[in-house]
Amino acid sequence: MKATQTLTEGTATMRNLRCLSLAVPALLLLGALLSAQDVPLQQGTGHHFICTDYTQGKVFIVSAEGKVEWEYPAPLCNDVWALPNGNYLFNTGHGVKEVTPGKEVVFSYESSSEIYACQRLANGNTFIGECNAGRLLEIRPDGSIEREIRLLPAGTDGGHAYMRNARKLENGNYLVAHYGLEAVREYSPAGVLVREIPAPGGPHSVVRLPDGNTLIACADKDQNQKVFEVDREGNTVWQVSANELPGVKLKFMTGIQRLRNGNTVMTNWLGHDQFGTAPHIIEVTRDKNVVWTFADHKTMRTISSIQLLDVPGDAVRGEILH
Repeated sequence: MKATQTLTEGTATMRNLRCLSLAVPALLLLGALLSAQDVPLQQGTGHHFICTDYTQGKVFIVSAEGKVEWEYPAPLCNDVWALPNGNYLFNTGHGVKEVTPGKEVVFSYESSSEIYACQRLANGNTFIGECNAGRLLEIRPDGSIEREIRLLPAGTDGGHAYMRNARKLENGNYLVAHYGLEAVREYSPAGVLVREIPAPGGPHSVVRLPDGNTLIACADKDQNQKVFEVDREGNTVWQVSANELPGVKLKFMTGIQRLRNGNTVMTNWLGHDQFGTAPHIIEVTRDKNVVWTFADHKTMRTISSIQLLDVPGDAVRGEILH
């Protein structure tokens, strides 16, 4: 009887061990999933900011503590501004809207072309970049067109990848991120090409800095995702590339903002099967020290543009560099 009992107990022990061996991988996977969800929203000192979530089609305002304070539907939103009048300007896939904090629409422009760029100008007009049509427009507050610059012949479809972010400069020229062409181009008010900056990986956003340098965020084509700065001669004077920041991976760089202290805030777009694999937002110093990351994978999916709301400056007068 004792021998039989020992054999039975041994069989039960082996069965339990086999069950445990099968359960361990599942437990490890569950633990990894839980730990990914339990990662703190922020590391470092947070900011109050407005951002776009391209995949969900929403504009969010987030507190310095990382909590969503306001949101508004905006399909395929890719550019956003907090205006000095207290309103918010952003693209909506095939249009641009200005919305009050109370969610009243006070300006709207619609197009058959995809739109990824918008900017409120000092004269009250709104600059808009039409991607497929290859048009740069200045729209009056009543929605009529004051100025049109054609980068493509009328009737030509430049396609989904022709243009992303674009800005009108203080000198009257236009700076355009030609995503599919892997180049940033500067055009005169007449639409004449005056400068081209190669941007392997596909430029998404571009900012002309006060010293004349140009800051560019690049996508993930051929794994060239990076943010880099070139001088007037085209020399790269600063750069952060994909695997350069310890513990932080750059996946597809979209929005950028250069701060007065020299830091750069970057949005890390997590599309192309990268959702949840990295922070949404990264702030890095000139010496490439990471001082802030934000990652809320429960609420957001692919942050594509950002403006910090705790940084003083008039966005309409070029004092916000994003």
